[in-house]
Amino acid sequence: MALYDAVSDLPVRIDEATLARRERDTSSGFERVTTVVSLSGDGQTGKGEDVTYEATDHDALLEAGVPGPTGEYTIEEFSTRLDDLELFPDGPSREDFRHYRRWAFESAALDLALRQADTDLASALDREYDPVRFVVSTRLGEPPTVDRVERFLAIDPDLEFKLDATAEWTDELVEELTETGSVRVIDLKGQYRTEEVDLGQSTDPDLYRRVLEGFPDAIVEDPALTNETRPVLEGHEERISWDAPITGIESVEALPFEPRVLNVKPSRFGSIEALFATIDYCGERGIEMYGGGQFELDVGRGQIQALASLFYPDSANDVAPGGYNDPEVVEGLPRSPLNPPEQGSGFRW
Repeated sequence: MALYDAVSDLPVRIDEATLARRERDTSSGFERVTTVVSLSGDGQTGKGEDVTYEATDHDALLEAGVPGPTGEYTIEEFSTRLDDLELFPDGPSREDFRHYRRWAFESAALDLALRQADTDLASALDREYDPVRFVVSTRLGEPPTVDRVERFLAIDPDLEFKLDATAEWTDELVEELTETGSVRVIDLKGQYRTEEVDLGQSTDPDLYRRVLEGFPDAIVEDPALTNETRPVLEGHEERISWDAPITGIESVEALPFEPRVLNVKPSRFGSIEALFATIDYCGERGIEMYGGGQFELDVGRGQIQALASLFYPDSANDVAPGGYNDPEVVEGLPRSPLNPPEQGSGFRW
């Protein structure tokens, strides 16, 4: 049975919807703002998190209020209802934010439906939660150094990393990072330009060559495909993963070659149906998946951990607890793998 079929007919009653703002400084040098969407009914509350990146979009929603998705539905009917609601009172700053906000409402509805049914997502899907391995996703400062990685490893020598490669990476830095034996994913962020975002990433073929040769066992994520980089990437297709372009099955099929590994970020899909259909698709074709995060500050982090636990627990999951995104490296953070809760409830950890 398709994954979505197991939850699409779950009934959900929504009597009230509320919003709450969250904000926090991050290790990437910006203040993260998100909005928690809470849907309540029958004495239960379901939550989701809007990970839209522009604070002004969050401010506009909080000022306008929730656009009234109350009533009795199935999960599929609620998803259809969202088609008729304007979730951005002033229009989104970027079109992909529509998926991010829709995911907040859909995940909140699923959480509520499961709680009203006195069950959790694992039980609904007839699966079990497994311990989740995670990587720490970080940049290395300006100028980049190995210092942040070494500070983490001094606390936990078994930590693994997903690192953003930049134009300033030298041969010496790559060698230092390689010697740690802890790098599982290198993110080139070459596809973010298609989202009207320029994160200052380099498409220099020398950087690509440096990364591919310096980290022969690492996954290489989101390269930009140019006349200069394609020859460098040739022969490494099985190591190349995609993140920013992946929003559903059609986006996977539109890739320049059949992927062997993909980064699955639920918020990029917008709907539960699109996410679950893509997970089914990848499973049928032997495409490895790993979870991705969007600097979630609240319930959204636990939800991506729950999905990783159910579908790709041993992968290079970018789902580390939020403390790993703080500017300062501190002791006492949970270690990988994360153990699932003893008693699950709803769509949450």
